[in-house]
Amino acid sequence: MRASNENPYSRFCEDEMILRDFLALDRTILANERTLLSYTRTAMAFVITGVTFIKFFGSVALTIVGWLFIPLGIAILAWGIIRYKKIHHRIHAINTVPPSERPVYKTGGPV
Repeated sequence: MRASNENPYSRFCEDEMILRDFLALDRTILANERTLLSYTRTAMAFVITGVTFIKFFGSVALTIVGWLFIPLGIAILAWGIIRYKKIHHRIHAINTVPPSERPVYKTGGPV
């Protein structure tokens, strides 16, 4: 089992990466950005739903639910930003490790 603070991308050496690896890295970066946008969209939906419940319905129960949805939406946005930054730093750690300190893996054969 991997330690939680170990970078899962540290096993890649930029000098040994081929085009397919660079394209996979680009897809990973774009997927991370897409995930952040999904968190943002979900958070906005919760906040807008909360405001709608507060402003347009006279029921006390729906007003309480509306007031609960707003902080929940803010919490979802905060969680999404935290996750985005965490994954962003892991992905970009590949380029920040000097080549002399990168592990070298032999190619070919079973891993």
